[in-house]
Amino acid sequence: MSQILKVVITDYDYGDVDVERPVIEGAGFELVAAQCKSEEELIEVAHDADAVICQYARVGEKTINAFTNCRLIARYGIGVDIVDVEAATGRNILVTNIPDYCVDEVADHAMAMLLACIRKLQMYNEASRAGIWRWQAAQPIYRMRGRTMGLLAFGKIARTIAERAKPFGVQLIAYDPYVAEQDFVSYSVTPVSFDELIEQVDYLMIQVPLTPETKGMIGEKELKKMKPASVLINTSRGPLVDNDALYRALKEGWISAAGIDDTVEEPAKKKDWKPDNPLFQLDNIIITPHSAYYSEESIHEARLRASEEVVRVLSGNPPLSPVNRVKLADGSYSRAS
Repeated sequence: MSQILKVVITDYDYGDVDVERPVIEGAGFELVAAQCKSEEELIEVAHDADAVICQYARVGEKTINAFTNCRLIARYGIGVDIVDVEAATGRNILVTNIPDYCVDEVADHAMAMLLACIRKLQMYNEASRAGIWRWQAAQPIYRMRGRTMGLLAFGKIARTIAERAKPFGVQLIAYDPYVAEQDFVSYSVTPVSFDELIEQVDYLMIQVPLTPETKGMIGEKELKKMKPASVLINTSRGPLVDNDALYRALKEGWISAAGIDDTVEEPAKKKDWKPDNPLFQLDNIIITPHSAYYSEESIHEARLRASEEVVRVLSGNPPLSPVNRVKLADGSYSRAS
């Protein structure tokens, strides 16, 4: 009798695995739900797994080299920065993600943050609650129409942000060296260089994947080039923006406001996190807990699709969303050697 294949969920903050369990166990596989906060914990529980699904827990080279049976590392989300894809590829382990499950949610969140910053809703709310009933409490506020929105990267989410921004009458520019010029034109977006983007924007919308090359790409140099009245919105990964530089920029008036969906320390990946980042002391920044992707619908979709991808691959079928399929040694999904 053949051994039952083992699927490990490395970590999750959904409260249960009731979406995943019927899909995975219904296909005849064993499901183990863990809450790993270190690679050591992950190796202990998942070294003999045939597939793993990960939310925040890092699946690094050390863990990957400890795998004895693993065929697949499936991400609940879009980004794969927590997975050492190169190490996985070297072991002929497939990595998958869910590239399009929360496009509307993140675009909505980015626009909501921008509007809240431009209209200074936090400031008005606090003043009103304190008994200050004056429109001057948040002065100055500037009209959106005619301003320039710059999109840093121009993938699915950035394009959806562009569509939402058009009715507000902003001029749209973008920087993405991996996108063909025609793709910008079809969205009425003007392609520009990185430096031009930074210098021209009134609203900088960051939607870049986190890689070693993009980490800290917005730092002191870039922030000092921006307009004093400009607003920075980052609904991608926290480490894309140098938080020390951003604190100084907001404190000293290099830019006027910011909205970020994650801080550089990425609290969801920390075992014992405390809000000691100085950005939390400022009143001209909105910080949300890496929640831009969230809606009840998107969470359910991510969990379902990750589970279905595991079943698909372990059943010998090709994945729907492979990250490294073309780089695998033989193109197969066989057990790692």
